[in-house]
Amino acid sequence: MQKIINDPEDFVDEVLDGILLAHPGWLRAVEEEPRALVRAAGAIPGKVGIATGGGSGHLPVFLGYVGEGLADGVAVGNVFASPSARQMLAVTRAVDAGAGVLHLYGNYQGDTLHFETAAEQAEAEGIAVRSVRVCDDVASAPAANRSDRRGVAGIVFAYKLAGARAAEGADLDAVTATAADAVANTRSLGVALAPSTVPTAGRPTFTLDAGEMELGMGIHGEPGVRRGPLARADEITADLVDTIVADLPFVAGDRVAVLVNGLGATPLEELYVVYRAVRRRLDGYDITVHRGYVGEYATSLEMAGCSVSLLRLDDERTRLLDAPAYSPLFRQGGGW
Repeated sequence: MQKIINDPEDFVDEVLDGILLAHPGWLRAVEEEPRALVRAAGAIPGKVGIATGGGSGHLPVFLGYVGEGLADGVAVGNVFASPSARQMLAVTRAVDAGAGVLHLYGNYQGDTLHFETAAEQAEAEGIAVRSVRVCDDVASAPAANRSDRRGVAGIVFAYKLAGARAAEGADLDAVTATAADAVANTRSLGVALAPSTVPTAGRPTFTLDAGEMELGMGIHGEPGVRRGPLARADEITADLVDTIVADLPFVAGDRVAVLVNGLGATPLEELYVVYRAVRRRLDGYDITVHRGYVGEYATSLEMAGCSVSLLRLDDERTRLLDAPAYSPLFRQGGGW
């Protein structure tokens, strides 16, 4: 895989430099930690701060969801690697405005360890911290062990709903409950067609033969649940939707938000083919789509493939989903 890079060891820092130069006035680095970034406008007094973070290679996750009506700060790790506890603590301190901080992040071992360490240190300094781990990937553990599942593109819904609740001035417990509720009502599943290559490794994260696909593969190349011949778009989508619907379970009469997410190398045209199939499949279940989002929301460098996420809506989730939100990397498709 050929890449437009300089020294692979400098890749992440050069990405961050480019982002900050391209979008002045959006983010600033915390003085002592250049990979700890917060909103340039600063913390809003009395508002709950939302801090997130994770490995690079997934733009616009995680950094792209720092903005108005979203998260307030992010710790950035190496490609597919957790940020440090020190970086996360720096972000936590910077976004605290007296109302406490919610740590909202994907359910991965390194992230969990470092976020928990940072939370303990912040609490020792008098900062109230709550944590919500996103675990929406139905392929990564059975429903009985849902808390063991990986966090994937469904984290976007958690950012959106929790961010809206915090922007309204809700307290830390209420914002935490909103994030947890979003996670509990979100399910995701993806399919991979070709691997990505970590710049410092210089080799693909996995191998797939020509004409092959893998259902349920993780965004770092973690094994999926089934490998087989590449199927037609409608067949792939039916498999994704049927598995997700059965898992929550979603039922006739439900309203949902749909996220069709590209993993980095899938043309937008193909994602719309998938979205078309998702809508038709949901019509068959008598499930109504309130909003649909199509694009790259949580990628894996240049991995080919896509994922589908469904968020079950009630009146409160709908209201928060529809609230205004913005960041330069947050795609406004679907009216966000």
